[in-house]
Amino acid sequence: MVIKKIAVTAASAMLVATMVFAAGARTAYAATKVDCDAVMGELNAGKHAKEVAKDLSISTSSVYRCKKHAKEAAKAGTKSTVQAQTGKDQPMAPMASPAAMASPAAMASPAKK
Repeated sequence: MVIKKIAVTAASAMLVATMVFAAGARTAYAATKVDCDAVMGELNAGKHAKEVAKDLSISTSSVYRCKKHAKEAAKAGTKSTVQAQTGKDQPMAPMASPAAMASPAAMASPAKK
């Protein structure tokens, strides 16, 4: 009977401890915490990644991640601008068929009138 009481008490204590530790753990969402516009503003002002991270209280990897996202956005923006101007993915130079070209003999002799 005493052993059952000890086992129940121990199981209850472990359950309570597990619940306390689980409630204390918080998930971090870096995407919502980092203001990439502010990071890029600081970087464009001439600061180094370490300085920006210290000033904004973020990690240097977050600074580099914002820098990467800005580079990808600029690349995508340039590509979409080219597509909007031409209406095509890649502009192609027109190619003439060999039959449409004048023969070398016709080009060498001037036409007589």
